[in-house]
Parts: sequence; C-alpha cells; structure tokens
Amino acid sequence: MTVRVTRATARRVLEQLRRDRRSLALIVIVPPALLALLRFILDAERPAFQRVAVPLVGMFPLIIMFLITSITMLRERTSGTLERLMSLPLAKLDLIAGYAVAFAFVAAVQTCVTSAVAFGLLGVTVHGSAALVVALAVTNALLGVALGLFLSAFATSEFQAVQFMPAVLLPQILLSGLFVPHDRMPHALRIVADALPLPYAFDALARVATGDEGTRLHLDVAVVLGTILVAVALGATTLRRRTP
Repeated sequence: MTVRVTRATARRVLEQLRRDRRSLALIVIVPPALLALLRFILDAERPAFQRVAVPLVGMFPLIIMFLITSITMLRERTSGTLERLMSLPLAKLDLIAGYAVAFAFVAAVQTCVTSAVAFGLLGVTVHGSAALVVALAVTNALLGVALGLFLSAFATSEFQAVQFMPAVLLPQILLSGLFVPHDRMPHALRIVADALPLPYAFDALARVATGDEGTRLHLDVAVVLGTILVAVALGATTLRRRTP
C-alpha cells in the first residue's frame, strides 16, 4: 500500500461528502434521532429501553454507514470515476483503502455523536466501560463501511444498492438477539446466526452493557474485525483494471 495514494483518495471522498449536506445530515442526525424516538416510545418500559439501547448505539451507525458507503461507491462506479482511477498506476488496495479510511473517519464522528446523545441526554447506562461501547460502535460502523464497499459491486442502480439493506442486514439484525435472545431461538436459526457477523457485533455490545467482558467478548470482536478485513479485501478484487 502507498500512504500518499490512500491519503489522497480519502481526502477526495471526504471533500465530496462535505459538499453533500443531505448525506451529512443522514449520517450525523438520524442515528441519535432514532435512538431518542425509541427512548420516548419505551418511556413506560425503561428496562426494555436499557436492554436494547446500547446494542442499537452500534447498530444504527452500522446501518447508516452501509447505505451511505454502498450508494457512494455505486455512484463512483457508474459515473466512471473508478474506471478513470483504475487506469492510473496505483494498487487496487490503495484505492479501496482510501475509501475505507474516509468512511471510517465519518463513522467515528457519527458514533461519537450517537454515543454522546445516548449517554448524556437519554440516560443510557452500562455496567461495563462506556469507552468500550464507543469503540465497539465505531467497529460496527466500520463493518457497515466494509460491507457497503464490497456489496456495491453487485448493484447496477442506487435502488438495488438500497435493497441490499433488507436483503443482507435485516435478516442478520433479526437473528442478532435484539427481539429474541440467541439461546431461545430454534436450533437451526442459532446455527445460521453463528455463521453471520452482525449477531457477534450485537452480542459484543450487549455483553459490555451487562458487564460481561469475558472470553466470549474477545471472540465477538475477532469475528467482526476479521469480517471487516475480508470484506475490504474482497471489495478490492471487484475493481477492474483499465488500461489508458
């Protein structure tokens, strides 16, 4: 990898996002707004809100970053920007890493805002480390970025890119334990959940919320980080080299 090329790519993507105010509003405002809405919906059920609030601090940024990343990458592909860049003498990993770094920065900002609202304004409490919750939420947002970078290669329109959210993310969210604990699911569904990354991301946040920071937490984090690396690497393979 070349640091100069990666940095230049990240700077260009961040400049594009800076000019897109609607996307910035979606990234920064929507996750804490959804969390606040849920807080008022469950106003009479405080224990229920406390149970799901911490995992959702990481899930909302993941979903938003997946949508933003997949749509942005699709625009880069369909507009010919990626094709022109791939005609230059640079490595595929340099290019995809630049996009990943740019979106990672945005994801970190988004997660910090969401966490500040959750812990500061909404009264969310954790038995574990709040700093660890923020770190895990950033990691989950990066997972959304990595999946968006990879899956955008299989869409030919923005509508198709958006469809990947209910097709890829929603089933994993349903199997994560948000509605039914993992150990109460049918055996076949538990096997499927164990093969998917989002249930591990959810489980890590839920364990920190309850103060259960044992060996299982290390496994959850390892699976999420491994999925990020694999998705980024696969995303690089979807880029097609063009000769000038």
